Amino acid sequence: MSYIQDGVMVILSSPSGAGKTTLVRKISKNKKFSISISHTTREPRPNEVDGKHYFFVSKQEFKKLNKKGEFLEYAKVFNNYYGSSKDKVLERLNKKQNVIFDIDWQGAEQIRDQKLNFKLISIYVLPPSRVELFNRLLNREGANKLIAEERMKQFDKDLLHWKEYDYVVINDSLEKCYNEIIKYIDFRLKKKKLRFDKNFIEKHVKSLIN
Repeated sequence: MSYIQDGVMVILSSPSGAGKTTLVRKISKNKKFSISISHTTREPRPNEVDGKHYFFVSKQEFKKLNKKGEFLEYAKVFNNYYGSSKDKVLERLNKKQNVIFDIDWQGAEQIRDQKLNFKLISIYVLPPSRVELFNRLLNREGANKLIAEERMKQFDKDLLHWKEYDYVVINDSLEKCYNEIIKYIDFRLKKKKLRFDKNFIEKHVKSLIN
C-alpha cells in the first residue's frame, strides 16, 4: 500500500529492550516511512552511526538546543536526554512524508498535547515476558548485567502508560508483531477501526509486573 495523503505521524513506544527500535527500522525500510532521528546525550552503542541512528551531542549542546525551542519533544531517560528536531519533522510532514518516532511515553505525551494538524497514530510495544526482556537487554548491552538491571528498575513504571496509546502489541515474534502493526496502520490510514483486546493486554501487563 502506498500512502498518498498528508503526512502522518506514527509513534512507537515501549519499555527499554522490548524491540521498538528494530520495529521502527523495519517499518521505515519496508513502508518508506521517514524516521525521526533523535538528538541524544548518551554514548553511541557499537555500530551506531552519528546522523543515521542518532545525533550524538553533549548535554551542554542539548540544553542549548532545547532552550532555543528546537525540539518537538524531549525527555530524560536513564540520565540521558533525547529530543526530536521540530523543524525536520514538520518539514517532512508538510511535504506529505510519513514520519515514524522511536520515543518513550514522555515524548509521546508532549506530541499529543501539541495537537498538531497531522494524523497521529500511537502504538505501544510489550515484551512477551519479564525474563525475555532481561535477556534481550543483556544481549543488547553486551552482557553488562548492571546496565540491564538499571533498565529493569524503570520497567514497571513504563508499563503503566500502555493505556495512553491507540494500539498495543506484544513482541513475541518480530515478524508477527511487525505485521500486526502494519495492519493497524493501514486500517487507520483508510479511516477504519481495528481494536485490540484490552482485557487480554491488561492481564499480560499484570503478568509482567514483578
